[in-house]
Amino acid sequence: MKEVMPEPSEEQWTAIGEHFWNIWNFPNCIGAVDEKHVNIEAPANSGSVYFNYKKTFSVILFALVDANYNFIMIDVGSSGRSSDGGIFSHSAPRKHMENGSLNILPDSCLPGTNIEAPFVIVGDEAFPLKTYLMRPYPGRQSSGNDFMTYCNNRLSRARRLSENAFGTLAQKFIIILRTIKSPPENVDCITSAACVLQNFITQRNDKSANQTNTITDETSGTAQILNYLPLQGGRATDNVFAIREIFKDYFSSSVGRIVPADNNV
Repeated sequence: MKEVMPEPSEEQWTAIGEHFWNIWNFPNCIGAVDEKHVNIEAPANSGSVYFNYKKTFSVILFALVDANYNFIMIDVGSSGRSSDGGIFSHSAPRKHMENGSLNILPDSCLPGTNIEAPFVIVGDEAFPLKTYLMRPYPGRQSSGNDFMTYCNNRLSRARRLSENAFGTLAQKFIIILRTIKSPPENVDCITSAACVLQNFITQRNDKSANQTNTITDETSGTAQILNYLPLQGGRATDNVFAIREIFKDYFSSSVGRIVPADNNV
């Protein structure tokens, strides 16, 4: 893990951000976050602790993924009953990002402009909107608003990297698709080992390192979240909404908009 999944340095965060912009056209982005349920056999005397909304028993893999489908950080072991938001609130990545201990880069101008924006991670609607975490505009709010819809599409394009990484993980390590008959603590180790091995393979495979923008849907029916990223109570502050507006306006501008010839929008 220390070799293929180290805590990123400033130089590595810079490289991750450049890859998100060059490959997926999302500036100032340093990761996509999501979660996956890994099915297990019901542990003895566990009651409904591991019982999830899909009516199976599971532990949760929470991951932060880079633009090349590498796992930057993982958290494994939350019970299947946990909500996506709840997992995020207790996660190590969230704590590190809020206390500034991850060597995250300072605010930087969006490409082609003098408008500063923070570096962020992207997630789906299950996650809270934060200064460091961008989620889509709600459907009821974006309906009929072309600028919000376009922003949601760009955000979704980057966010799906985490789903794709889970799909690749399940293809390489078929045990992840099955109901694992082992105690939860062993499943945690199996899942962590699979993530580390996927990084090991991806980082040594030139083809994987230069993947195209093809989206591969996961077939295992995961619930989406990064293990240990918490859903927080309360309303987002005006500052948080303002940051999302900065990205929305940029994506809609002549500088930030993807030209029509790009069919991957």
